[in-house]
Amino acid sequence: MGTLHYGAAATAVHIEDRALAHLKVVIISKLRRGESFSVSWSHAHGRSTLWVHPAIPLRFVFETEEAPALNRAWLEELAQSANALGGITLVKEQVEDDETE
Repeated sequence: MGTLHYGAAATAVHIEDRALAHLKVVIISKLRRGESFSVSWSHAHGRSTLWVHPAIPLRFVFETEEAPALNRAWLEELAQSANALGGITLVKEQVEDDETE
């Protein structure tokens, strides 16, 4: 289980390593362009949303040492949601064939 540390108080958000690796790619891409956006996800107690801004500290911590192979289709799905009005919505990975990069 990975952790996304967000804000000056380093609020910890626990996300499975594979999902966090994909989310990291999309988030970093948006932040490099200086864009602010929201990230939403579901969890056992409902759902949560963070407002991500380039000036707010952000750190990704992974439980595993090895970075996973990335699923291009999942990255594209997350990136498309990043450009939508509601921001990035962390959805489950749809596995078809072996479309990994």
